Amino acid sequence: MADNKIRVLLVDDHQVVRRGLRTFLEVQDDIEVVGEASDGAEGVARTEELKPDVVLMDVKMPVMDGVEALRKLRELANPARVLIVTSFTEQRTVVPALRAGAAGYVYKDVDPDALAGAIRSVHAGHVLLQPEVAGALLSQEETGGGQGRGNSLTEREREVLGLIADGRSNREIARALVLSEKTVKTHVSNILMKLDLADRTQAALWAVRHGAAG
Repeated sequence: MADNKIRVLLVDDHQVVRRGLRTFLEVQDDIEVVGEASDGAEGVARTEELKPDVVLMDVKMPVMDGVEALRKLRELANPARVLIVTSFTEQRTVVPALRAGAAGYVYKDVDPDALAGAIRSVHAGHVLLQPEVAGALLSQEETGGGQGRGNSLTEREREVLGLIADGRSNREIARALVLSEKTVKTHVSNILMKLDLADRTQAALWAVRHGAAG
């Protein structure tokens, strides 16, 4: 059974926060807390050492903050999924962490069951974004690296992107790929987020510019 558990590392400079998180998570049948760290630098080292599935990471910490720790983990190509646990609600705090590679974020006053659900969700490969933060991510232009961002698209997202470039509506794309319109809408949202674009018109232009059009 232990092999099937989600291995979690806690990274927070407040011991009382780590203790509270550990106390709750240790009663979950499918989650195992494998270690703790009190700052970003230690968090990076412990992540490399313990190889957790999910890292719960604070943003504001001494020595190295959560954003820099995320960048280090990305440089190391560490596969752990990082869920930011923060008391800060400002987009200027959360957005840099998401851009640095976090799979999502929750607030420290989150309902315990919701936290467990968030851990399971990011472990399953999902990205947790509040609508207002998703909007901020899409509205901020990023120079360069356009083609590199395209590498993050799945094969299905590339198919959808090609049909967007052809001027197809969501309904037409759904019909062509034998999908529901809701699924197509989700794919379109993911494409916009991954390519850092504001709307499907920009997506169509991006597809033509980078040779992704059909």
